[in-house]
Amino acid sequence: MAKKLELKFYNEENRTVTISLDQPVEPADPVAINQAMDEIITQNCFASSGGDLVAKKEARIVERNVFEIDL
Repeated sequence: MAKKLELKFYNEENRTVTISLDQPVEPADPVAINQAMDEIITQNCFASSGGDLVAKKEARIVERNVFEIDL
């Protein structure tokens, strides 16, 4: 089970930009995540093809399971 914390933002073109982090701490701390996302926007430390990140959209933890099939 691989888990990722996905931080989703809107950029200047109102498109979604996702920043993914492996192995998130659980349970997630919504206050800390909210503050981190605010700081990312304030510091303007990530670029996207649609311009700067301008607003938060959502944050979530995504779990991915892979089951190999013998062929």
